[in-house]
Amino acid sequence: MRLAVYPGTFDPITRGHTDIVSRSLSIFDRLIVAVAPNPRKGALLSIEERVELAKIATKDFANVEVESFNGLLVEYVRQRGAHAIIRGLRAVSDFEHEFQMALLNRKLDERLETVFLMPSEEYSYLTSSIVKELALFGGELEAFLIPEVAKRLREKYGHETR
Repeated sequence: MRLAVYPGTFDPITRGHTDIVSRSLSIFDRLIVAVAPNPRKGALLSIEERVELAKIATKDFANVEVESFNGLLVEYVRQRGAHAIIRGLRAVSDFEHEFQMALLNRKLDERLETVFLMPSEEYSYLTSSIVKELALFGGELEAFLIPEVAKRLREKYGHETR
């Protein structure tokens, strides 16, 4: 059974992320969405909230698990018995950093492969940061987030729920 790990902060999980989940499942039998803390990014949502929302966002996908992890990604992937890391690439600007990380991970464990997937065109510009800024100013979120995630963001920013 081919198992891959899709790591990220998912603060919050967007329709772009779930698009990558869907694309991953066309290649792999099982997928773990691994929610990670990132001290360099100030998270809006707690790790528990991000895991909860990722579970809600992926509930309709068979063979997807969601859990958090802390520490070195390569160690986590090994512990889970996976052989591939999924990374989404929206634009050329994403590639340099992701390429460096893939090479570092390969150096740490030559058995691991990194698979880069592009989202659908409609999500190619979408980032969690953009969505948070939109939510901050009370913008429409449903085109970018599933309703439960949109509701949680509105609550975080003190906007009335719709």
